[in-house]
Amino acid sequence: MWKSVASNALTLFIVILVLVAGLVAWGRQSFFEPGPLAQPICLRVDRGDGTATVAARLAAQGAISNEIVYRIGADYTDKAGSEKFGSYLIPAGASMPQILDIVTAGGQSTCGREINFQIGVASTQMVLRDLNPVTGRFEEIAKYDPAAGDAPEAFADMEGDDLRLRVTLAEGVTSWQVVDGLKRADFLTGDVDEVPAEGTLAPDSYEVAEGTARADLLAEMAERQTRILAEMWEGREEGLPYETPEEALIMASIVEKETGIAEERPMVASVFVNRLRQGMRLQTDPTVIYGVTNGEGVLGRGLRASELRARTPYNTYVIDGLPPGPIANPGRLSIQATLHPAESDYVFFVADGSGGHVFARTLDEHNANVAKWREIERARGEVPEGGVQTRQ
Repeated sequence: MWKSVASNALTLFIVILVLVAGLVAWGRQSFFEPGPLAQPICLRVDRGDGTATVAARLAAQGAISNEIVYRIGADYTDKAGSEKFGSYLIPAGASMPQILDIVTAGGQSTCGREINFQIGVASTQMVLRDLNPVTGRFEEIAKYDPAAGDAPEAFADMEGDDLRLRVTLAEGVTSWQVVDGLKRADFLTGDVDEVPAEGTLAPDSYEVAEGTARADLLAEMAERQTRILAEMWEGREEGLPYETPEEALIMASIVEKETGIAEERPMVASVFVNRLRQGMRLQTDPTVIYGVTNGEGVLGRGLRASELRARTPYNTYVIDGLPPGPIANPGRLSIQATLHPAESDYVFFVADGSGGHVFARTLDEHNANVAKWREIERARGEVPEGGVQTRQ
């Protein structure tokens, strides 16, 4: 009898072991295999959410096949209770370990809404965007100019841990425009004692936290521009007509204001380099405009003949060589073009009517190009006071 009981008990024990082993194998496979998500989703983790809450939310959104397996796996990998608040993009087919890595890594949210405060040459824009988890791209919800009116209703509820804030500087903005724009960003704090030196702020996109001091953000912009200029100056071409990085920055700002087409910048830079080498005056309208506006806003009209004749430090139709300082904050590509200009013998250029420029080696070629451009302007009714400048 005892032998029979012992035999049955042993059999039952073996069956239990087999079942447990099978359950463990199933659980391990479920934990590590690709998840059931067919399309990416945004997962929100609120402050204070624990592993059980996150597991339930993942199961409800179809991201995991079993809550218990996820929780046991989180314990086994020592990640239980380590979830960081925010909104996270969970890719299609993400396994449970991958999801645990995403929600416990911390840092900025990878999903949700974003306010991008864009400071441009002509205006500022507050742009509200939301990440589409399927396409992985931010889609614009609403925008407005904080200097022109009240915020749309979409901006009314800006609370939440999934909201990211970003400040973006367009290439070619002046330092005055940057400071003026930052004053309108109500999610920033603090005063700005003085406008930073022209050219010293890097046009780029900066992620910020609510309450960031304006002075701290300006310091970050200046530090980034200093680093960019130093790195590019180190690798510059030999024989350029700039004695210092500061002179290169002046030229980069002129290149920046002369063309918005990235591919043209090395050629535009070559024209000004050739002029400096030949002792010709730069004769570029943007420097004259800066002398009129001091970088405080947009001129909004054509240059007058009297302004082109006036002897100011920035009138390159009158002075020799470079103006005394930059006329805007140049971007990385303009600095690169200035320190690596194209090889050319061009010394003239003028607009071609398509947004770009046409280049010339001789004054006769250039005058013919100018005549074509004047015809285009006349057809558009856009001839400014003072006429088209020929950069002779």
